[in-house]
Amino acid sequence: MSSPFSPREWLQLNMQQQGLLHIEASVPALISRLSYVQIDSINVVERAHHHVLHSRMPQYQSSMLDTALARGEIFEYWSHAAAYLPMADYRFSLQRKQQLQNGGKHWFEPDDKVMQEVRARILTEGPLKASDFEHTEGKNGAWWDWKPAKKALEQLFMRGELMVVRREKFQKLYDLTERVLPKGINIEVPTEIEFARHLIARYLDAHAFGSAAQIAYLRKGIKANVNAQLAAMQSEGELASFKAEGQWYFYRPELQLTSAIPNQVWLLNPFDNLLIQRQRLKQWFDFDYQIEVYVPAEKRQYGYYSLAILWRDRFVGRVDVKAERQTGLLLLQQLTLEEGVMVNGLDEDFCAAFDIAVSEYARFNGCDRWKLVKANHKGLKQKYARQQKL
Repeated sequence: MSSPFSPREWLQLNMQQQGLLHIEASVPALISRLSYVQIDSINVVERAHHHVLHSRMPQYQSSMLDTALARGEIFEYWSHAAAYLPMADYRFSLQRKQQLQNGGKHWFEPDDKVMQEVRARILTEGPLKASDFEHTEGKNGAWWDWKPAKKALEQLFMRGELMVVRREKFQKLYDLTERVLPKGINIEVPTEIEFARHLIARYLDAHAFGSAAQIAYLRKGIKANVNAQLAAMQSEGELASFKAEGQWYFYRPELQLTSAIPNQVWLLNPFDNLLIQRQRLKQWFDFDYQIEVYVPAEKRQYGYYSLAILWRDRFVGRVDVKAERQTGLLLLQQLTLEEGVMVNGLDEDFCAAFDIAVSEYARFNGCDRWKLVKANHKGLKQKYARQQKL
C-alpha cells in the first residue's frame, strides 16, 4: 500500500503525537498521551522523567508529578524500563506481575522468608523505604550488592504486592497495593490478545505509526502476538499500513495533521520517548544518537550527558550539559552541530529559538545563567563567548 503522507509529514505526525506541537492540560493527560515516562536516576541536571515532561509542558514543575502520583492518576511500574504509567493502564501491568508470582525471574532469586518479614513490617508500620530496614552483613552500595530487604521490596513491588506511594530523595516509599490502588480500578488480568492490542493502541497514539518490532520493543515473547493482532486489526479496518525501506508500518486510517511545526528548538533528554528507539530515530530523522554515560571518558565524542537538539523537524546536534546548582550556572560543556548545519554562518532563526530553549532549560534546572564552554561552530562560540544571564 502507498503511504498517504510524505516522509517529512510522517515526522510531523510523530512530533504531533508526541505532544511536542501542542501543550497538554495536565501531567496525567501528557503521560497518557506518551503511554509512559521513563524514570532515571542520573542527576547532573534535572532527572530524565522531569525533563521529558518539561519538554512538552513549559509550565511543568516536579511537584505536579508528585501530585499526580498522590492522587492515583498515575503509578510507577515497569514498561520497557522503570516508568510512570497512566493509572487507566494498571490492569496491563498485571500480566507481568502474574508471571513473576508464578515463578518468573526478575533480577534476583526471591527470598520468601525476607519477603514475608518485609511485608509484615509494612502491614504494621505503614509505608517504608529500603533505608528503613537495617542491614549489617557485608558491604552494599552497587546494585548487585543490594541488601536482602531491598531485594525483597523490589520483588514484592514487581509482583504487584507493593506499590510506590512516592519517592523521598529519589528513594521509593512502598506500601501495600490494597492501600494505594484507587477504588474502582480494573484488576482483571488481560488476555494475550487484549495485551497485544493495548500495546499497539498505545504505541500508535504516542508515535502515529510503528512497526511490529517497535511496538514490541524490549518485551520478551510478544512479537508474534503483536504481528497477529496487527494483521487482524488491519483486516477489520482499524489499521492501515505502508512500506518504507523494506519495513511495514501501521497507522490509524483517521490520522490527520493538526499541528504546524514552529520555529522552535527542543533540547531532548537521552531517555526521551522520541529518542529511545535509536534505530527508528536513525531511519526517520537521520540522526545517529547514543548516550555516552556508560562510555569510558576517553572514548566519548559528545560528552557525558548530551541532549539532542531538535530544531523544527530536524535534529541538528547535541549539547553536553551540567547544572552547577550551588552557583546557579548551567554549563553547555560541549555543543556539537551536525555536518551541514549553518555552514555559511549563523542562522538568526536558529539562534533565536536556541536562546529561548537554553534559557527555559536553565530555569528548569534552577539556574539563572548559562555558559557555552566549547563548540564545534566558530560563530556560536563567538556569539556565546560570555555568560548569558536570564
